[in-house]
Amino acid sequence: MSEIRMARIYKDHKIYCCLALNRLVSEMGIDLYQHDLESKLDKLFSEPIPAVSKEDIKHEIRSNHFMANKVIEELEAEGFVKVELKDGKYNIRITKEGVLYVRRYNEFFLNIYKEQIRDHYKYHGMPHWARKKGD
Repeated sequence: MSEIRMARIYKDHKIYCCLALNRLVSEMGIDLYQHDLESKLDKLFSEPIPAVSKEDIKHEIRSNHFMANKVIEELEAEGFVKVELKDGKYNIRITKEGVLYVRRYNEFFLNIYKEQIRDHYKYHGMPHWARKKGD
């Protein structure tokens, strides 16, 4: 009796970093691709930036605790997020550098990791940041 198994598409931590950063940008409620975003960032960051929990990141990347920690640690080391421990909970906020990084490299990630990103969102549909006009 032969068993047919679905091949699981491997996703490395770079894809997970992209997914996490895009989630953090979406919490800000801004259009990442708006004209002249760079000049607006100082004003945007003068207000409190919404935070997400470690559990939110884990849910967004649909991975385990180990990978969520790895992603958060890497993003923090790169200066793309700030992590604050408050009342035993982690508050993770994107930085200006994180916004600029994800804006600059989203298209690259979407081109290189197209199949892995599609696989990741296959049951919920592609998020707004991954759709091209007309999709």
